[in-house]
Amino acid sequence: MRCTFVTGATGLLGNNLVRELLARGCKVKALVRSRARGEQQFGSLRGLELVVGDLADVDGFAAALRDCDTLFHAAAFFRDNYKGGSHWQQLHTINVLGTQRLLERAYDAGIRRVVHTSSIAVLNGEPGSLIDETCLRDPAGADPYYRSKILADRVLLAFLDSHPQMQGCMVLPGWMWGPGDIGPTSAGQLLIDVVHGRLPGLVPGSFSLVDARDVALAQIAAARYGRRGQRYLAAGRHMTMAQLVPIIGRIAGVSTPTRPLPVPLLYTLAAAQEVYARLTGKPVLLSLATVRLMLREADRSHFDPSKSERELDLSLRSLERTIGDTLAWYRDHGWITQAAPAATSSSTNQDVKTR
Repeated sequence: MRCTFVTGATGLLGNNLVRELLARGCKVKALVRSRARGEQQFGSLRGLELVVGDLADVDGFAAALRDCDTLFHAAAFFRDNYKGGSHWQQLHTINVLGTQRLLERAYDAGIRRVVHTSSIAVLNGEPGSLIDETCLRDPAGADPYYRSKILADRVLLAFLDSHPQMQGCMVLPGWMWGPGDIGPTSAGQLLIDVVHGRLPGLVPGSFSLVDARDVALAQIAAARYGRRGQRYLAAGRHMTMAQLVPIIGRIAGVSTPTRPLPVPLLYTLAAAQEVYARLTGKPVLLSLATVRLMLREADRSHFDPSKSERELDLSLRSLERTIGDTLAWYRDHGWITQAAPAATSSSTNQDVKTR
């Protein structure tokens, strides 16, 4: 890989992927929705070219795809869960139609290798069962975001079928955490809310946590070694919120809630937050869609990454290191004003066995 094109470059995954590629001597063209956002995230990194554009208008930036040999497609619309309401039109336009047009224009520009960022959302299984890349979800029973990711995967597979010279595969991340989360994503917002004492109680549900830096490494390995048309999980650390929140509190040196929030209260809080989101335009941590998703997907986060471990050499750094590095990044950038706690025996290098 000499020159790569990365969509979603200022996002949590995208920015870490950009940095990993630059560290390996690759030139990177980074798609950003605004130059100011790109400069906020990257400053003046050498070897990086910011390309201003939007997946709703691929033709507007298609000329920048020229001279690139590899496309990393990490952009997606997913804010519906943090704003409330219905957003299917945007989900379909950006995640599905945008992916289709991006592949077409990338191929026209001479790109013959693509790594598509899919999601664990495209997989499903019975509660408590071990889920791998073969356990595909029926789009008929999926929520709008999940359905858009399923359809985007199908777009890629259909494109590969009709363009035999294109090499492409998919990486399926779990719930990503890590430094550089300027969104913030739901992970970053949860951490900020826990540290600032804004979490009223523990919510139900389980998750598969992964460091965005490990996903970035999996993406680069997928470009080098991934088999055509294959899915690769970048997930595998199963946790409940009742397990996660105390770990955040211990690392941050703050007390955390211990009581679960009753489901009726969750719906009431989510409805109130959606009103707040509509009045202010700001994202919220809890929406009605989020509550429904947590309840429906509870204990469906036991993922088997053995295929990625074999073929991509996937490894997951310790959870405490991920949380500690994320917390440090927010402190260093002024998002969290609480002072760092004194070092304890619970080092951020300590691994937490949760898989």
